[in-house]
This record gives sequence, structure tokens and C-alpha cells, in this order.
Amino acid sequence: MGDEHHDDSCHGHDHDHAGHDGHGDHGHDGHDHDDHGHDGHDHAHHGGFGHHHVHAPASYGRAFAFGIALNLFYVIAEAIWGVASHALALLADAGHNLSDVLALGAAWLAEILSRRSPTANFTYGLRRSSILAALGNAVALLLVTGGIIWESVLRLAHPHPVAGMTVMVVAAIGIVVNGVTAMLFASGGKGDLNLRGAFVHMASDALMALAVVISGGIILMTGWLWVDPVVSLLVSVSIVIGTWSLLRDSLDMALDRVPRSVDRMKVEDYLRALPDIVDLHDLHIWPISTTETALTVHLVRDEHAPAMDSRTLHDIARELKARFQIVHPTLQMETRHDATLCVLAAAHSV
Repeated sequence: MGDEHHDDSCHGHDHDHAGHDGHGDHGHDGHDHDDHGHDGHDHAHHGGFGHHHVHAPASYGRAFAFGIALNLFYVIAEAIWGVASHALALLADAGHNLSDVLALGAAWLAEILSRRSPTANFTYGLRRSSILAALGNAVALLLVTGGIIWESVLRLAHPHPVAGMTVMVVAAIGIVVNGVTAMLFASGGKGDLNLRGAFVHMASDALMALAVVISGGIILMTGWLWVDPVVSLLVSVSIVIGTWSLLRDSLDMALDRVPRSVDRMKVEDYLRALPDIVDLHDLHIWPISTTETALTVHLVRDEHAPAMDSRTLHDIARELKARFQIVHPTLQMETRHDATLCVLAAAHSV
């Protein structure tokens, strides 16, 4: 019977397929391969090869804790100040900043959940929670910005006085609070969409607070009430533009699109160029978290070629990680004859 090289911990294990009645029932990606007639197959799993997963560093836990504490303190202070000064604008902004605290909390929770070990029911763990958090952050930010745009349009039609120096002072503090919080995630946001969502959310709020200070100062000097909604509209449009890529990327990940950092054609070219490989099919590349990419593929080898050993499989997995940052490859080996029987060989099959 064919040998199965199953690698989950950088050590190749040979499992005899006895009892399979001569058919390779691989259970690969939930597909039943009983009708392949896969005698003599090498079915190689390199799930999470070496377990070199690219998680966010542990220090981001402290960053989340500090950011949430800082913003929560600001929300409480802003609410108290708003009640004391009877400034409805400050109370409304305190409610908006509370959503920032919730967004940071959701991103932090997702980071924690993404570190959970796989279980029998969640075989990839809860890594995808980081994708959902990034998507939720983008949607929430666009909804809040949409509300600001609507309010700005109403104020253009019906201008009314804006609270003066008090609002400007509180907004200036908001620039510092939101700006400092955003910088906590600036470096991590380059490689982790979840951290990027936290960064974009806080940076957008810092920009909006800056707009409040600028428009408030202009109104105090000129009395032009239309400046406030116009500046808010301009800033809101810039936030929508900046958030659009976050929404697009997080939605792509949620729908299992090939990550933008991975060139699918180059991956396929590399696999086709492997020794004794004459064809391939059923190639899938998808994100299992905001920092990890998985791959499955059926590789068709020459019938007369020697069976692929564990060392070669390890080398392929290492190359996929080094060249394309694919950390969870699963490789199934077939001969030409087997490929003609494989129900997943058709181009349209999934």
C-alpha cells in the first residue's frame, strides 16, 4: 500500500494505509477520494510546517491594555466635562470614543482567540477571528463616518453655533489620546490586518479631532459657521478613502481570496518546477488568519520516479514558507493514472 508522510511537528511519520481496500480515502479538505483508485500514492501533509506561525508579538497585549485604559479614561473625563459644561457635542463625542474602546477590545479579543490551540471542532483553532475583527473594525468605522457625513450635510443646510473653546481643548486632548493609541499599532499594522484595523480606527479619530480644533479656531476668528461641516466632510471623505482598503482586504480574507502578498502564479510555477512533477491540480491558497496562509495541492509525478521522501517534503514546505510566507502547506502526490481518476482534477472543481 502507499505510504502517507504526515508532518505536524517537523518529523516525518509513515502510516500504512491498511484496511483501505486499495483506495486512498484521504479525507482531504472534506472531499471523499474513495473512487480515485490511489494505490501507491504519497499523501503528504505539512500542516503548519514547523509551527513557525507569524503571530503578533506578545507586547501587543500590553499595547491593547494601555490603549483601552487611556481611551476609557478619556471617555469618562469627556463625559464628565460635557455634563458640567452642558455641552451636548462633548457627550456625543464621548459616545463615539466609547466605540473606539469597544473596537480595541474586539481587536484584542481576536488576537487572544487567534492564539488558541486547535480543537476537534475548530481544527484551525480560532485564527479566523482576527479576520472577522478587522472586517468589523472597517465596517464600524465606515458606519460612524457615514453618520458624521450625514450630520455635516444637515449642518450645511441649517448652520448653528458650535461650542467654543471647551470643545477645542477637549478635541486637542483627543488628538493626543487617539494619536498615541494609533502609534502603538503602527508597526504591527504593516503585517497584521487586525492590528492595521486598530491603527486605522484610532488614526482616523485623531484626524477628526484635529479637524474639530481647526474648524473651531476658524469659527472663533471669523464666525463662519459653514466651516465646521465643510471640514468634517473633507476629513470624512479622507477617512472613507483610507478605510476602503481595510474593508476590501478584510472582506477578501473572509471570502478566502488568495492573500495579496502571495503571487499565485509564482507559487504554481515553483510547484511545477519540482523534480519529477509533471502536472498539478486542485491548488488552493487562502488565509487562515490575518498573518497565516495555508495551501493545498495535488501534485502529479512521473510513474517511474522514486517516491518522494520526508526530507524532500520538508524542503518543499521550507521553500513555500521562505518564498511565499505559506506556513500551512498540504501536498498530495499522485501519478498520471491516478490523476485521471481524481474527481478534483477538473479545473472547475473545488
